[in-house]
Amino acid sequence: MAKSRGTQSSVKHDPTALGRGFKRRLKSNDILLGGMVSEYLRPSLVKHYLYAGFDFIFVDKEHIFFDGLEMSDFVLCARDNQLPVISKIGELNRPETARLLEAGVVGIQLPRTESREDLMTLVEFVKFTPVGSRAAAPGFGNVDYVPPEDGAAWIKKANLSTVIVAHIETRKGYENAEEIVTTPHVDMVYVGPYDFSISMGHPGDYDHPDVKKGIQKILDLCLKHGVPFGTTTSGPKAAGQLIARGCRFFEVNDEFQWIREGARREVSEYRKYC
Repeated sequence: MAKSRGTQSSVKHDPTALGRGFKRRLKSNDILLGGMVSEYLRPSLVKHYLYAGFDFIFVDKEHIFFDGLEMSDFVLCARDNQLPVISKIGELNRPETARLLEAGVVGIQLPRTESREDLMTLVEFVKFTPVGSRAAAPGFGNVDYVPPEDGAAWIKKANLSTVIVAHIETRKGYENAEEIVTTPHVDMVYVGPYDFSISMGHPGDYDHPDVKKGIQKILDLCLKHGVPFGTTTSGPKAAGQLIARGCRFFEVNDEFQWIREGARREVSEYRKYC
């Protein structure tokens, strides 16, 4: 007898596979490129980023306000298209962290990371017992709306699938870089170049020798301790130079940049005939 549409699929569902696969790629030394999202949390943008070939999506939830539904819909679409989402949070806050994880993001990026204590608090919020104290809510986007049959197995694998990203961008974070890089459970270290350039006395100049020297010091610490390092660069050429020195991921640019550049380029081409 044919199985009816309403019966449960015999294929075993693993909602942690997306995050664990992303972490495997990090450990394999793949170069991972993330498309940034600053405002347009639309499923169509997921499709555009998928078509472009990005490896993950980074949502900036520090500077831009998103409501719960648009974030949940966007993350669910990304998951359905096998694109992991990492989200920055506005502040070190348990409820906000929980809501993002329940929406289905695989990683939390902590802006203005300045100490090991900051990160261990984030670990407490992100990981289930015995590592942390995250409350379990296995019925939302975190499990693709398919509640796990084995709760204990799900919790264990979920702890292995969540990603902790330290985000260094201040002078204090730079001075404490080694304790940040060596914090247990940190999976990635990102340097926010604009604020970092401000902290180094050269606002917006990503390629100033002082800024590059500071970034290199953090990169060297990451290489020493085996933690993937990433940043955002002034362009592909600068990214290539960092890749040669060991950089492993980039949060590349956001939809504003591509809309602005694409529109300007198209208008410029038309103006040649005007």
